[in-house]
Amino acid sequence: MREFVVLLDEDHQRVGVADKATVHTEHTPLHLAFSCYVLGPDGRVLVTRRALGKTTWPGVWTNSCCGHPAPEESMAEAVRRRVRQELGIGLTEVAEALPDFRYRAVSAEGIVENEFCPVFWARTEDVPAPDPAEIAEFAWVPWADVVALAERTPWVISPWAAVQIPQLAAAGGPKTGTAGT
Repeated sequence: MREFVVLLDEDHQRVGVADKATVHTEHTPLHLAFSCYVLGPDGRVLVTRRALGKTTWPGVWTNSCCGHPAPEESMAEAVRRRVRQELGIGLTEVAEALPDFRYRAVSAEGIVENEFCPVFWARTEDVPAPDPAEIAEFAWVPWADVVALAERTPWVISPWAAVQIPQLAAAGGPKTGTAGT
């Protein structure tokens, strides 16, 4: 099944859609995405290692889940859908943390990530059962250790996580919204 991404102008206004399979190139247009950091029942953060078959940043440790909302899908719906697909877990809460996050990064393969990418906190009570095509491995890590990793060795994590984690820490760390949001 084809997956579409929402294309944006420089003011982050929707200007169209494109097939996801065609947009991530050396000239990736600005498009809408999201990142999510999932908290477990004990408050630890779920970090994931990208599958070795991923086109960009294969085998790199990163946040819990990333994705793209479908053209008519809300961000909260997209977060819930993608977390279920990638990690096999449901979410009890979803809360926006960095609503204006944007980044551009170029992978070693030359593929450009160019995303307006709001960042979310979420909670789960479930045990992950990741899709091996997406996730090579995962770990539950105390937030302070995640922050220390980003501060001391940002080159060992994805470029988006290396920027997001310090911003999340500066904003007060893990938070989630009202249950069921």
